[in-house]
Amino acid sequence: MPHRTFLCRLIFCAIFSVSIINIFSQASSPSFFLRYSKPAALAHDDIFCPQSDLADDVLVVLRTGATESRQKVPVHFRTTLRCVPHFVVFSDLDEEIEGHAVHDVLGGVSKKGKEHEDFKLYHHLQKQGRRGLGGQQVITAQSGSSKGDYLNTGNDGWRLDKWKFLPMIDKAYQQMPNAKWFVFIEADTYLGWNNLLDYLSTFDPDKPYYIGKHLYINDIEFGYGGAGFVLSNPAVRKVTEQRSVRVRDYEDFTATHWVGDCALGKIMEDIKVPLHRAFPHFQGDSPATLDPAITKIDRDAWCYPAITYHHVSPSEIEELWKFEQAWYKRHDILLRHRDIFREHVRPQIGAQVSNWDNMSVDKEFNAHDHANSADELERNAWKSFGHCRAVCERKKDCIQFSYESGSCSISTSFRLGYAKPRERVQSGWMIDRVDNLFVRLEGRCGVRDWFSPDEVLLCRGRDRCETVSEGQEKQRRRRRR
Repeated sequence: MPHRTFLCRLIFCAIFSVSIINIFSQASSPSFFLRYSKPAALAHDDIFCPQSDLADDVLVVLRTGATESRQKVPVHFRTTLRCVPHFVVFSDLDEEIEGHAVHDVLGGVSKKGKEHEDFKLYHHLQKQGRRGLGGQQVITAQSGSSKGDYLNTGNDGWRLDKWKFLPMIDKAYQQMPNAKWFVFIEADTYLGWNNLLDYLSTFDPDKPYYIGKHLYINDIEFGYGGAGFVLSNPAVRKVTEQRSVRVRDYEDFTATHWVGDCALGKIMEDIKVPLHRAFPHFQGDSPATLDPAITKIDRDAWCYPAITYHHVSPSEIEELWKFEQAWYKRHDILLRHRDIFREHVRPQIGAQVSNWDNMSVDKEFNAHDHANSADELERNAWKSFGHCRAVCERKKDCIQFSYESGSCSISTSFRLGYAKPRERVQSGWMIDRVDNLFVRLEGRCGVRDWFSPDEVLLCRGRDRCETVSEGQEKQRRRRRR
């Protein structure tokens, strides 16, 4: 009997020891601590990673190209993807960046499709690797946000990019067929992982969902790729099935349109999966270029949680990541656009900031056009920074201004803008008016977080919309009948 008791105690101690080792090692249960098996997350207890059971059911797909990948992708490995358990990088060239595999996704285009002139760069890359890049220009976030994507269509890498959208849906599904959600972003997209998980938890992953910031080309509505978009597993399956029987049709459609996200919108229209409009959570601009007072589809961006920003440079991604990390270490509430503007953007402005362009563009004053103006302030605005400030101060709706030699520009909307270390441009903000603007925007806010999927968006035009519950919409239909 004593031998049996001793044996039982020995077995119990062995089991207890293994349990302790498992808890404090990487063999611990996924629900303990960070819940992730990624060494990058487990090895750094100084970072905040959201503890959500949904995290392991999401695949994040970062789409890039060889013309930009070395410059734009590395920052994501140490910021936006740091806490993401499952991600994949798709490009137009098989390579490795900082130990992470980058996959050529254009192998999913048919042989006939690759005969299109857009594939000139691709064929060079396949034969010569990075030597095939030649003098390709890297499209920076700053030039993209100030000039607009449509001005980059002559870039060979940009023209090739539109062909990645449809095959990357197939490849993503092959990569992780059991994922509940597939999230697609670009190399200059900032992704707030914590808010994304909270947002997706309000949807039923067993239903076909297509979620993104709405854009139109002709009559096709689609989720803007730069702002990021999300597909549920049933939606991805529908896309892959539809494309498999009409590959030629959709490649012909892609060839005749200048963006690939529109081609995806076409498929979604064909399979009757409407876009769930994710504005203002998904944004096509960066905090540096976004107007905080922007309103679309009857929604104020200021009030709601932020999930993505676009046209964000690597340095801005780094800054946003640090800010977001600090925020969640201090707060147990969702990070909203207003928080980013009040605590991240607002400290960067001032009455006079040198070598800075705050993108004031509403009206320009110069000697050629205003030398004979009857208004003395306008006549002299171009002469100095002080004169420029004076004309802005006199106009009650002017909130900011910028001055270069011989030119004064003012604006009635707020922008942070960018540093211009090599240019002699100065910017200024009417600080009291900025603060008053932020107070007015705050007054519009309620207490809601997300626009839930059981609500219906009634639109009398592309952006003249209001949100109602399903019950209200049923009552309206009954009244109409």
